[in-house]
Order: sequence, then C-alpha cells, then structure tokens
Amino acid sequence: MALDAGAGKPLAKYAAWRRAGDFIFLSGIIPVNPQTATIVRGYDDIPAAAQQLLGRTGEFSTDIKEGPILAQSWYVLESIRTTIESAGGQMSDVFKLVQYFRNLDHFPHYSRVRKQFFPDAPPVSTVVQVSEMLPSPDVLIEVEATAWLPQ
Repeated sequence: MALDAGAGKPLAKYAAWRRAGDFIFLSGIIPVNPQTATIVRGYDDIPAAAQQLLGRTGEFSTDIKEGPILAQSWYVLESIRTTIESAGGQMSDVFKLVQYFRNLDHFPHYSRVRKQFFPDAPPVSTVVQVSEMLPSPDVLIEVEATAWLPQ
C-alpha cells in the first residue's frame, strides 16, 4: 500500500491539523490508510523502497517480529511529513512529538525509523505507553506533532 496524498486526513470528524499563529498542531496519526480504512500490519503494506530502507531481511522470524512496528512507524512519520508539507513546511520545522505506544518495547524500533526522518536534530519528545489504541489491537503506535512555521 503506497502512502496516499490523503494519508494525514482524519479517520473521523476532527481536523488533521490546525494553524495557531506560527504553530502547526497535528492530530495524532495512526498507521491506518484513511482512503481504504486498512491498518498497516507489516512490510507488505508500505512501498518497497521503505521496506529496504527499514531493513527488511526476508527472514520470516525476524520480519514478522520487527516488521509491524517498523512499517507502522514509517507510515505514521511519512504521514506527518506529507501533512507538514501540505501546510507549507518540512520535517525540520517539527519541534515536538508525542508518541503513544501499546508496548514500550517497540520504542527502540520506532527510534531507528525516527532518525531517518530527523537526521540532524531530533524534536523534543514525549513517550507514553497506553493500554488501548483505536481502532484495533493491531494499531501499535500513534504520534502527534507540533511544528513552528512562521506565516
């Protein structure tokens, strides 16, 4: 599943993002394609170039364990990137992330992916473990972002 132009669009009745002065606030983004209402469950659900970038091994036992969180992390961060760009910014404008995990053991995998989106200076960061994620137990992560983008 390729990332659609509408990847940052909300799945319900709320704004995907809103400007307040020089700040852009993004709603939490989960790894669900809003066009098809399908959850990113692993490597097969992201573009081949992203699979390679994330280190898909082709070994079932490795890819089945790491694939879901790596693919979901990439999808969510790529959705943030496309949303920020649609607002006229870029990832370097993002200065704050709040990351919600179903399982904090996934954080090191996510952190590896995040470094690819923020190679120079990582944003200020808050990490929270939650017991439930919408809309399904297959959703492992949600990320919200704040960017500074002067008008």
